[in-house]
Amino acid sequence: MNVSLVGLIVGMALGFAGWFGGFGAFLLVAALGAVGFVAGLLVDRGISLREFLDPEERKRR
Repeated sequence: MNVSLVGLIVGMALGFAGWFGGFGAFLLVAALGAVGFVAGLLVDRGISLREFLDPEERKRR
């Protein structure tokens, strides 16, 4: 999937959340999107949560 297409989808989701749910819904969707983005990066790179939170764990491997 193209990066600009993903950006378009995320922007539309945030826009709909802001329009229909108000600013609180906008912030909630943005925060959950950020969590999902980090989780996707971890899965793609094959990094465990422990390695992500503790950089020293990566050096030990």
